[in-house]
Amino acid sequence: MKILYFAWLRERLNLSEEEVAPPPEIVTVGDLIQWLRSRNEAAELAMEKPELVRAAVDARIVDHDAALAGAAVVALFPPMTGG
Repeated sequence: MKILYFAWLRERLNLSEEEVAPPPEIVTVGDLIQWLRSRNEAAELAMEKPELVRAAVDARIVDHDAALAGAAVVALFPPMTGG
């Protein structure tokens, strides 16, 4: 699965994307965010308020309870504003 990071997440992690293979118990976007946070201190700090992290699975914006089954790409980004 490819993870794409945008805006301040990309800046704080110094990473725009990565390939990951989450363990089988990671089944939702929320699980994925928690797992990513647990892997290193930079991710823990970058996503210290996971409720602020928005997500898209295969280019479709989803909630944290969305399933990851079959997902190829997950994008993580801060809240967006219109204008």
